Amino acid sequence: MRYGRLQLKLACTLLLLTLTACGKKSGEKPSTYGNTDLVGAYTNAAPGGETTTAASEATGAADITVENGLVTLGFAGDVNLSEGWETTEKLDASPNGISDCISPELLEQMRGFDIFMVNNEFTYSTRGEPSEKTYTFRADPSRVDIMKQMGVDIVLTANNHINDYGYDALTDTLDTLDQAGLPYVGAGRNLEEAKRIRYFDVNGRTIAYVAASCAEEHEETIWTSTASDATPGILGVYDPKVYLDVIREAAEHSDYVVASVHWGYEYLEYFSPEQRTLAEQMIAAGADAVIGTHPHVLQGIEYIDGKPVVYSLGNFWFNKEDLMSGIAELTLRIPEDPATEVTLEKLRFIPCTQYGIYTEEPADASARREILDYMETLSMGLPIADDGTVEGY
Repeated sequence: MRYGRLQLKLACTLLLLTLTACGKKSGEKPSTYGNTDLVGAYTNAAPGGETTTAASEATGAADITVENGLVTLGFAGDVNLSEGWETTEKLDASPNGISDCISPELLEQMRGFDIFMVNNEFTYSTRGEPSEKTYTFRADPSRVDIMKQMGVDIVLTANNHINDYGYDALTDTLDTLDQAGLPYVGAGRNLEEAKRIRYFDVNGRTIAYVAASCAEEHEETIWTSTASDATPGILGVYDPKVYLDVIREAAEHSDYVVASVHWGYEYLEYFSPEQRTLAEQMIAAGADAVIGTHPHVLQGIEYIDGKPVVYSLGNFWFNKEDLMSGIAELTLRIPEDPATEVTLEKLRFIPCTQYGIYTEEPADASARREILDYMETLSMGLPIADDGTVEGY
């Protein structure tokens, strides 16, 4: 498998970022990411779309018990189940279903995480008209079962395709996920729902998930609606105030906060100064880990104040492009003493490839090392061991 074009992209990325930096006025603030004030308590959607206040209620999944005090959180990037798209055409033609699209060995790892999250980069509906944009993605609601077959426990809906077919399709998406018992973060039928914090109880301790998007910051047109008090949409982070307040709320009511964000430039491997600024703001607000998506390619990893930032996990199973991918695995230690903090035991990057609309972890050690070396380059030399452990923590 050849990845020579990635080196060319790296050079182009560095040139673009240099030009971007040169184009900023002296003293200009970095662009920031929502434009509404925090209204109050976060909410939990009940069947039928009704909401109930959930200031201390765990709203993720059933309680999780781990025997050794270690819990594993898995994260993959963009997944696309849109009708007529390359992935679902392959899926529908495959006698073994998703096992012919994602390797059985990798599926076993995905199903083995205590909590596994992916980016749901499409809408579930049979209604609506497509937006006037280049790509629009809509899946039949029955496709939600594929997420469960993949071992997914929670999905990111704060992205730039969740509203591709309008408000009706967006609310259909949320209804579909609710009916499937699959929690989501970053979108809602109104602002309160879009701000919703999802909680998972592990051995009596609480892990919180939050999400927002500023994916169309660099586009001429913002197609994806930002939720308001009366209209559906995503939680926007074009201005960070609302999202940072949500993170603070999550930190107040949990032991560990995972903050996801859909951000950055598409197909550029190096994260931008704006991304790093926002990452610093999220960590200062109380995020314990930052997980990024949107660029469709891998971006680097770093630790800020000892907290991991994974800038982009790229495409996981998204299209016919042949590229490097990966899964981020956070292992947390859950102490028995309730007065002792939940801590990060290690961050591991599982190297994968999306090749021929098939995603797998390469069996060959040298192929895995090639991806890990590439990630080290994107991570400004941060060491990554052969088992994927990201050192420097």
